[in-house]
Amino acid sequence: MESIIAQRLRLQHQPVAIVWAKEKPPQARQFAEGRWGCVMFMLAAVVRGETAVFDEKTIGCPGGGVGLGFGNQYVNFAGGEECFKYFLSIGNEHWEEGRAAGERVKPYMRPEAYGHFMHGERYVKSPELVGRFLAALPMTTVPTPYVVYKPLADVDEHVDDLRTVVFLADADRIAALTVLANYGRGHNENVIFPFAAGCQSLGIYPYQEAERPEPRAVLGLNDISARLYLKRLLKDDLFSFAMPLSLFREMEQNVAGSFLDGDTWKDLRRLAGEEA
Repeated sequence: MESIIAQRLRLQHQPVAIVWAKEKPPQARQFAEGRWGCVMFMLAAVVRGETAVFDEKTIGCPGGGVGLGFGNQYVNFAGGEECFKYFLSIGNEHWEEGRAAGERVKPYMRPEAYGHFMHGERYVKSPELVGRFLAALPMTTVPTPYVVYKPLADVDEHVDDLRTVVFLADADRIAALTVLANYGRGHNENVIFPFAAGCQSLGIYPYQEAERPEPRAVLGLNDISARLYLKRLLKDDLFSFAMPLSLFREMEQNVAGSFLDGDTWKDLRRLAGEEA
């Protein structure tokens, strides 16, 4: 499956398809059961041409399990959901049960992860506010045993249950995608930028948008941990732009005759040192 948008924008990284699957694709990359990993590692592999597969036992981390659509995996966080609330905020060193949990998990954690567990990532001001953040997440349980990330070019629309298309792009191209998402709508709130884990901006938020009469695109990678991992792997300063399938098709149909044929976009590309 090809993308006119990707061709016209000359994306450096190929689009990624998120597919719900009943069977595991052969030779797909997969985390080992019970081993830590970040979905961003798999995303980087997929833009390089590989396929990745996840199931409920190979999610990499609880946040990844939530983002992929395997329900509320924060209950399986080390020490439980309450410890996660302290982890994302002020750190588990600040309460007795958290300190005890830290002692139990220390032998199994990387030093960096243990430091974050005890001292907190400090992405949210307090554990109480993390609770509110969790309550607002569009938790989803997908109806299939597998979620697959694969290059969009490898998708067979007659076979694959394609749910979301993801572009990784620089700021200029993200701006262009935002314009295109609004181009045929007649109102101007067709892209959202929720505070969420990088994988959640690719998974559960677009899943939720797909249920709306006019789905919106989801801008992502405001998760600085995810940005760190992805930048180490791809060496680029990128954001994600995830579209439910219906919006992707709408935007594809709107390319012809749009601003992408105009002088302003061509001048912006020339200013960036690219051919128009």
